[in-house]
Amino acid sequence: MKALRRFFKKDQYKNLFLLLWLLLGLLQACYTELMDDEAYYWVYSRHLDWGYFDHPPMIALLIKMGYALFHNELGVRLLVVLLNVATLWLLQRMLPQKDNRLYYWLLGAMGAMQVGGMIAVPDLPLIFFATYFFLVYRNFLQKQNWKNTLLLGLSMALMFYSKYHGILLVFFIVLSNLNLLRVFRFYVAVAITTVLFFPHLYWQYSHHFPSLQYHLVERNAVVYQSAFTTDYLIGQVLLFGPVAGWLLLYYGIACPLKTAFERGLKYCLIGVLLFFLLSTLKGRVEGNWTVMLFTPVMYLAHQYILRRRVSRKPLYILVPITLLIVIAARIYLVYDFIPGIRIRPEVHNNKNWTARLQQQAAGRPVVFINSYQLPSKYMFYTGETAYCVNDRASRRNQYNFWDTETQLWGKPALVVFHQEDYLPVTDSLILPYIRLHEYASPRYYSYQLIQFETNTATRAVKTNADLHFRLAVKNNYASSIAYDTANIPLIGYSFLHLEDELPPVKTALTLPAVLGQDSVDIAVKAPATPGLYKLKFSVFDSPLPPTHNSQNITLNVQ
Repeated sequence: MKALRRFFKKDQYKNLFLLLWLLLGLLQACYTELMDDEAYYWVYSRHLDWGYFDHPPMIALLIKMGYALFHNELGVRLLVVLLNVATLWLLQRMLPQKDNRLYYWLLGAMGAMQVGGMIAVPDLPLIFFATYFFLVYRNFLQKQNWKNTLLLGLSMALMFYSKYHGILLVFFIVLSNLNLLRVFRFYVAVAITTVLFFPHLYWQYSHHFPSLQYHLVERNAVVYQSAFTTDYLIGQVLLFGPVAGWLLLYYGIACPLKTAFERGLKYCLIGVLLFFLLSTLKGRVEGNWTVMLFTPVMYLAHQYILRRRVSRKPLYILVPITLLIVIAARIYLVYDFIPGIRIRPEVHNNKNWTARLQQQAAGRPVVFINSYQLPSKYMFYTGETAYCVNDRASRRNQYNFWDTETQLWGKPALVVFHQEDYLPVTDSLILPYIRLHEYASPRYYSYQLIQFETNTATRAVKTNADLHFRLAVKNNYASSIAYDTANIPLIGYSFLHLEDELPPVKTALTLPAVLGQDSVDIAVKAPATPGLYKLKFSVFDSPLPPTHNSQNITLNVQ
């Protein structure tokens, strides 16, 4: 009790605020069912590695540590909640002009940080380690000793292990202060970061850089849509709001600067916003990709109001509205009080549908087609084995790198899919909030760890042209491959034009024959209609659809 009294006596308002923030986060974490991506990252944590298809491994490690203490939603989110509170504490230490009340008002205006501060996704550790990086960078500018050099290298590595977007912060910090390129100890910090981050770089190399391929190529849209840009702009206002986001962004951008550190924060704020704005020309940009700007926005907005002596009345009006929205959102995450309106339906009814599907599976493993979210939820809430297989038109995910298939070969399995005419339907799970169809496979086989690679990325061809490709054959299974002798899988290809698929084409090449070679030649007939097409090679193993076994080759058919 004495320690608790000292804790509050020293700075009672700040400590009470942080304690209340922590308790709300823990309660929210306890009583909110997992979101789709949280379940996916929980599966990550069951396969700890130096890297994953979508992200670096920090979120998997945090979930692993928390889940070791509590085998429920709280365990998945525990470390994230603690880092969220620690972020607020670090940021408050960073502010040169103290005004706790203003700090609380600004936090009250950021609804996403309040509601989303307990969600176990890579954004939360990125926010924390970005804040720590900014704090260490400020100390490094003030005193370039070996301690700050070591911490600077460590903070950059931890950011990169959280999410790749942290690289942008380092880039814009250097751009804001090119004198760093003349500082020997900055190079030492970069060397420390490189050494610490090397295990992940080697993982990327050994897996043929799947994250770069996904983020730089696979996510690109075929054609630009104006909604990419407008959705991004609206998303930024909501992310730093929801009703005061425009005001906080304005304060941050307009803040007068006094130090090289503050110049770095503004470069990060404006640079990252513009970078992702330009990225909308290539495809959809998720609004949360700029969440690492939490600290620059908070710091600069705080200093702008104090230096310009701006009236706080807009905050006094907008923050209560924000808090009402936050309260409604917190309640909705726990209790679906508007079941007719589907806002983040993934946080409701998971225990129900997974239990119903578990009954229908009757001990069989469940294979979901084109969904990494559903098998993750199913495994978390039932403890049963599940897997995701991707057809030729879908994108890859981390399930494409795990050899779970080898455990399923030749065994009965329940294949689950959304489209009713996709496979023969033997059963269905129809509920008001989810609609799934099922095919009872007596002997399951699929081979999505087989990959066909070619150096050709783009090619201009004539309509109906006879094309020839040499494909490198990559067998990523650690064990020998089993086949259904009554249904030997074949190799084939298919075209995707905009959002429409052309009928897939099987060849006479069998998978067993192909796997005995380092490379194979395959003939392809170009489409009869001009246009831009995506060509993909697949394994055909009926009755499953052809699977995702190669990257896209862009064909400009003329």
